Amino acid sequence: MALAEVSGVTAVDEIDALRGAEYAMLAVLLGQAPGADLLARVASLRGDATPLGLAHIDLASAAQATDETLAGREFFNLFIGVGRGELLPYGSWYQTGFLHERPLARVREDLAQLGIERSEKTREPEDHIAILCEIMAGLAQGDFQTDVAAQQRFFERHLAPWAARFFADLETTGSATFYKSVGRLGRTFMELEAEAFKLPH
Repeated sequence: MALAEVSGVTAVDEIDALRGAEYAMLAVLLGQAPGADLLARVASLRGDATPLGLAHIDLASAAQATDETLAGREFFNLFIGVGRGELLPYGSWYQTGFLHERPLARVREDLAQLGIERSEKTREPEDHIAILCEIMAGLAQGDFQTDVAAQQRFFERHLAPWAARFFADLETTGSATFYKSVGRLGRTFMELEAEAFKLPH
């Protein structure tokens, strides 16, 4: 985990466990280039006829069609690059056009309120999409002692304003192949989360 939790563990229902697993998969795929073991696990994903199920099938096919070297090169070009990658996966960038702006400060304020500390091993700012997905995974899976209202607040403040746009950009970036399917999954899941949080709890 990129972030250390300092509060207790709570019971988690099946839906939240599945949501947490979805966020965790996005976090690991967007946090670093996938190795062979991760690609093999992604290639074994199953799906159904729902939009999310179809996105799983598409991602599994993409994982089967790539390898560690190709996926690593794609990750570098998209998110690192020489100077900078094709996409900047930061909330501040998507919301203000600049890095390290007020959206990052808001994330840090809310993490402090939740009792979540940044790991010294983490080099990226906390508004990186992978870190935000990792935090949502922890919230959904009960790693932090919070309720649904806290999950909704974090999502609506830090992911809803921009994450679907980022994933749509990833899905349509011409140089993406494997990560095009990651974009489709992320966009679909963000749209589902936004709708779900609108329902009465």
